[in-house]
Amino acid sequence: MTDDWRNGIAQWLVDGSCLYAIAWGTECEKWHDAVDWAVLETFDYGDIPDEKFVMTTWHSDEPMSEALWFAGNCAFHPDVELQRTVILHVATQAKPDELIAIYAASQILSDD
Repeated sequence: MTDDWRNGIAQWLVDGSCLYAIAWGTECEKWHDAVDWAVLETFDYGDIPDEKFVMTTWHSDEPMSEALWFAGNCAFHPDVELQRTVILHVATQAKPDELIAIYAASQILSDD
């Protein structure tokens, strides 16, 4: 994908009230940075209201299941209660059922 396309998606996330973006997979650091830049641009590089600040993390050296576990168990916003998790999967093939199953399985805490 191009940087412009990635930046457009990042801006779409920010415009859609995304408050926590967790990036995983190929070039996840670029996704992380794109969301950070979109927030800065949205507020003209000035003060960002606390309730509009977007938390971002990237998980380049972890399996997908661990990044999804983090999303469900560790991601929080200091000023706004997060209401839902949205999985945005950018790939050549859609796998919604598989991704939802991986997310659901990642939320189950094991005794190990």
